[in-house]
Amino acid sequence: MAVPRAIRTAFLAVSQPEGAGATVRRSIGTAKLRNYSPFLMLDHFSVEPGAGFPDHPHRGMETITYLLEGAVDHEDFAGNKGTIWPGDLQFMTAGKGIMHAEMPRHGPDGKPVIGMQLWVDLPKALKQCEPRYRDLKASEIPSVKLDDDKVEVKVISGQSHGVDSVQELAYTPVWLLDIRMKPGGRIEQEVPKGWNAFAYTLKGKTIFGGQGNQRVVDQYHNAVFEREGDSVIAENPEDSEEDSQLILVAGTPLDQEVVQHGPFVVNTREEIYQAMFDYQSYVNGFERARNWSSEIGKVLMGH
Repeated sequence: MAVPRAIRTAFLAVSQPEGAGATVRRSIGTAKLRNYSPFLMLDHFSVEPGAGFPDHPHRGMETITYLLEGAVDHEDFAGNKGTIWPGDLQFMTAGKGIMHAEMPRHGPDGKPVIGMQLWVDLPKALKQCEPRYRDLKASEIPSVKLDDDKVEVKVISGQSHGVDSVQELAYTPVWLLDIRMKPGGRIEQEVPKGWNAFAYTLKGKTIFGGQGNQRVVDQYHNAVFEREGDSVIAENPEDSEEDSQLILVAGTPLDQEVVQHGPFVVNTREEIYQAMFDYQSYVNGFERARNWSSEIGKVLMGH
């Protein structure tokens, strides 16, 4: 019989400025929750016209970007470029080094571009791997309906009630589920034993936990679960006036040190100095950064 996980902590993701004119609600990667292995950062971003994330480097980690509203163009120093649309995801492995830009594409209505970005640590043995991308289109994501269609799960990565996701999206094993519940909807979702898990509440109120151990979590909160147990129970109250939506994420913890300086994530302080030297000297993975600038970032960079 599945043992539901209890909530260890739940806290509001407070808005803060980031990039060039963007706003993010950051939960993982703040004083409230640092290095919740393998997760390094979770941002719920909102980008107004004229703002974005122009040319910047990364090393030693992966990013998972899930777009909710609008469109985002991406371009890197290896010539990779493309656009993700609502419901699409991009999995980017920085490996030994990447330089790229992520720029929202705004429509004539001027509405902000909204999405989630999760930073995932790379196992030590893969820190120096070649960078790569994997785009996942909304149409490729399987889904399952539960509880008399009151619950719908988009199985972005992992498994839910007999439905498997597209495989091999990230190097570090991560489950990522988008769960939407109508009033009265309830789900008991399996999560792998021993993995760290959290839920970010995008819309409405959600009740987490089993009988006698329930907790109500409001919108824009990160609910972090205890590692004991092998399922997460979530429900939208029967008397709720709106649907609720949450992103449930689980990942295998990595037994390694995390040393981070901005976009560089390595295992020792010496490796941080090395990453900064490599980037500034255009060596060891950053050779293609020399004299490179993205086309899409030029608007903000004043070119």
